[in-house]
Amino acid sequence: MELEVFISRKTLQTAYGQTRDILRDVAFTLRQGEVCALLGPSGCGKTTLLRIVAKIDTAFEGRLVLPSRNKIGMVFQEPRLLPWRSVAQNLRLVGTSSESELAEIVAALHLSKHLDHFPSELSLGLARRVAIARAFAVKPDLLLLDEPFVSLDAALAARLREELLALVLKRKATTLIVTHDVEEAIAVADRIIVLSPAPGRLVADRTIEAPRGAMTGARAAKMKETIRALMTNGVHC
Repeated sequence: MELEVFISRKTLQTAYGQTRDILRDVAFTLRQGEVCALLGPSGCGKTTLLRIVAKIDTAFEGRLVLPSRNKIGMVFQEPRLLPWRSVAQNLRLVGTSSESELAEIVAALHLSKHLDHFPSELSLGLARRVAIARAFAVKPDLLLLDEPFVSLDAALAARLREELLALVLKRKATTLIVTHDVEEAIAVADRIIVLSPAPGRLVADRTIEAPRGAMTGARAAKMKETIRALMTNGVHC
């Protein structure tokens, strides 16, 4: 397995000094190249789990086994680009990719005409493309994305999902994506993991039919209904 996650307990201290459980008994593994979407209601600990996998948050009870090369590409909810650097500089500063590899990533995300632009000159959609390109520039064997398409209109989000998925499949990056959108999860993922309301517990781990494009409308609708029910009720399945 490329990624092994076992979180028996994750807590936070409240402003009043009380201990609040954020995650409990969350365990799963991902194979190399697998794409997994993490779903759950607001406040269930999705972003916290992603931060634990990224080793940004190490204060938890449990175990984490990362891919052997331990190369992690991270895409946050906000693009987090360096505002005083151009797009090209933002990519080169963090990346280990060659110029030809960067050019391929840039072309795949339709950024070739924007390399000399600064973040303040970019639309939100372009800034998110740069953030994704930056994550791929490190040659990740593990790609983590925290709602990378949030606040984008539906058509733009759909195009960017297709571009992201093409890069993921070509580079065989093990991928964990946090989303609140069930349709988005079904469109991009091999598997969907559902967390219960806080404290987040694993209540479902579903495999998505492949190839993704072959799923019928009726099958997709049934899966959406099932996943939404799990998110609402938090019943183990």
